[in-house]
Amino acid sequence: MLNLLLPEISMLLFAILFLFISVKKKKGSSYSFVRLISIVPLAISLFSIFSKGELFCGAYKIDLFSQLFKALLAYGFCLMAFMFEKTDEIDEEFLPEYFMFLAFSVLGLMMLVSSVELITIVIALEISSYSLYVIVPLRKGQSKVQLEAAVKYLFFGATATGTMLYGMSYIYGICESTFLTDIARILPTFLSQPYGILALVLTLSGFFFKLSLFPFHFWAPDIYEGASNITTTFIATIPKIAGTALLIRLTMSVPTVSAQIVNILIVLAALSMTFGNIVGLVQKDIKRLLAYSGIAHAGYLMMGILAFSKDGNTAAIYYITVYLLMNLACFYVIMLLSKRGENIELNDLVGLSRRAPLLALTLAVAAFSLAGIPPTGGFAGKLFLFTSAFKEGYLSIVIIGAANTVISIFYYLNLVRMSYSKEASRIEPLSLTFHQKAMCYIFVFLILYMGILPFGIFEVFRAAL
Repeated sequence: MLNLLLPEISMLLFAILFLFISVKKKKGSSYSFVRLISIVPLAISLFSIFSKGELFCGAYKIDLFSQLFKALLAYGFCLMAFMFEKTDEIDEEFLPEYFMFLAFSVLGLMMLVSSVELITIVIALEISSYSLYVIVPLRKGQSKVQLEAAVKYLFFGATATGTMLYGMSYIYGICESTFLTDIARILPTFLSQPYGILALVLTLSGFFFKLSLFPFHFWAPDIYEGASNITTTFIATIPKIAGTALLIRLTMSVPTVSAQIVNILIVLAALSMTFGNIVGLVQKDIKRLLAYSGIAHAGYLMMGILAFSKDGNTAAIYYITVYLLMNLACFYVIMLLSKRGENIELNDLVGLSRRAPLLALTLAVAAFSLAGIPPTGGFAGKLFLFTSAFKEGYLSIVIIGAANTVISIFYYLNLVRMSYSKEASRIEPLSLTFHQKAMCYIFVFLILYMGILPFGIFEVFRAAL
């Protein structure tokens, strides 16, 4: 039994380690070895990727699909640990607690991707969410914006959870079971009735909240702006991997596709893409810009989900992997430019190509990928998503997605324009350490690799389904 839970156990031990460090009188040195320790859960997740089995009377499923996503979660967590820099962003005395809560959040997300029963899903979601509620206020120099962001995240998170539980109560009343396999077999017969559609939409609201899909996006811009840069990096990337996994798990369980549900998903995807891109055009704060970008990309991601096909689900896995890399790259540039933990605006990018050419290159590659420009991974990911939706006959959402891609090019390339085309009146060179340069090269390589040679990785993801 324990060998099936190795990724979860490794992440739990990681959290417990920093729990013990936090009770020490002298605990400020914990940041120095967190990078090394973070490799262990990743290595264990890769080692146990072919594990199979069921636990807790079938409520917890271990298969290639769940293990692949656990490896992606551990990979994202490891990259974040290597991105972490000793800055004035978070008080050093709180670093052990900070890493502990991050690890608990990843633990909850790992549990989520293996959960195939409603109560287990709720428990996993809450373990992940409660940890994030704690770390959002952990930013040096308490400010009104920061505290407001923490309260909003708690309020919206609690509201989304309550709405989801209300929908689950309807589903349990209809299906008389909390297992996804039973629900997928019984619920489609009730989707022609209003209460069946209502039950499913209310339940999905909790997952859409994780993805910041319209209209469950209201929390994202303020939380991105108010939380510390490293916390925003985590919230913007890693929870969305688990949310995607759960939605794919649901679509894999459904034997028949309801036209009503597909139409609802098409409308949500179209609104999310359009709203995120249009509002993103006027943003000056880069973190708020990336928040609206995330709302738009949630719409793109839904194009793969709503296809209800193996190619669509594979495209969604591929895209969320690329999304992880290109957003981590953007936030890493923000973190390196923000030495005192302050938010970075567009005007702060002026002259970046002369101050730090490698940072400008990293930002440019990430921006090109977010815009879907070849030969980046973002282009390949969008191509797979659009193709999967088109094959299933959903031409309308493909056209809307293509139009929104054109709109988004303006504000993504504006990041590049500010970095390369504008000259600052005063140039202050920004020196990078060997570690920082290596991280930039890793992000650039991975984003380009997934754009130039996508089919091998695509087939690996396809095999997991």
